[in-house]
Amino acid sequence: MRRTGLVGSILGLATLSMAVHATTEAKRETFGNMPDGIRVDAVVLSNGHGVSARVLALGASLQSLALPDRNGRIANVVLGYASLDGYLEKPQYFGATVGRYANRIAKGHFTLDGRGYDLPVNDGPNSLHGGTRGFDKVLWTIGEVKHDADKASVTLTYTSPDGDMGYPGKLAVTAVYTLFGDNRLSIDYRATTDKPTIVNLSNHAYWNLSGEGSGSVMGQRLTIPAQAYLPVDATSIPTGEIRKVDGTPFDFRQGKPIGRDIRMHDEQLLNGRGYDHNWVISRAEAAAPRIVARVEDPVSGRVLTLKSAQPGLQFYSGNFLDGTTVGTGGHVYRQGDAFVLEPQLYPDTPNRPSFGSARLDPGHVYRNLIIYEFTTEPTHTAH
Repeated sequence: MRRTGLVGSILGLATLSMAVHATTEAKRETFGNMPDGIRVDAVVLSNGHGVSARVLALGASLQSLALPDRNGRIANVVLGYASLDGYLEKPQYFGATVGRYANRIAKGHFTLDGRGYDLPVNDGPNSLHGGTRGFDKVLWTIGEVKHDADKASVTLTYTSPDGDMGYPGKLAVTAVYTLFGDNRLSIDYRATTDKPTIVNLSNHAYWNLSGEGSGSVMGQRLTIPAQAYLPVDATSIPTGEIRKVDGTPFDFRQGKPIGRDIRMHDEQLLNGRGYDHNWVISRAEAAAPRIVARVEDPVSGRVLTLKSAQPGLQFYSGNFLDGTTVGTGGHVYRQGDAFVLEPQLYPDTPNRPSFGSARLDPGHVYRNLIIYEFTTEPTHTAH
């Protein structure tokens, strides 16, 4: 029966209102138990538009992120494990918060105020992502879980004691994940200390915009607005040179498929076994987050725009995924099946004064606000 007049108008407005005012949600649930029996919780954030993020207390990790494609089909675009066992038995930084110092510190050593500090060496001769028990391997405390009309969020906290993994100072860290109604996801990292220390926090999500386990990301189109990058030695430590990207496989300023130049004969690609380098977005931290990368997937139409105020961006092309990991969807992850984008300070900054400073003093607040904006393109535009 056809509805007309006032009744039809009211029903039409009600339908429109429901569409516009989608319901956000933040729900806490159990993910598993640690070997000592301690429960590990997760929080699922959803925005009512088909986007949902699952955050784990272990490592303050992004376990999954479900997004619609250009046709409204939902897929998880973040690599991870289906259960807690994988994260414990074969940790690979899937979606994890990495620190105290994200990336590498040469030979696991740095000097601060004339005193030397030694860190666990866990990546060849170097210390990587905070050492053998970095922030990715500890259980964070889930604090406030909330949602309102246009966003849902969870706050996680962790206190790293003085001397933890060799780092000085008691470091109090918060990570706030917020999912917005307009399909933005932000992670707001902050830290304070009770004595001088060094800090560099980031997130290590592995992305595949076609869906995790769907195959290679080499055809996904990456733009990095950087004029230069940091060459590395055979152990992936920056040499100290800041090299122009002009005429190299590291030039992503105009955007190109990730895999277009990855097999070119270039010493730096050999050193990293692909891309595993830091791009110089700026020489110092910006006043506010700005675009540091954009990725477009021609297959699904999904687009990721990444923003941060950090001076560096580590881009890793999934070089060490070796076919021995089964992910959340039951598929095996192979080389090149994901990419990682980590806004951060430059690697080994504590040993390279020319790179800036990673120092944090009492009374100051370290911050890295990372914003992921998700959109879709209706059709693939040829470039």
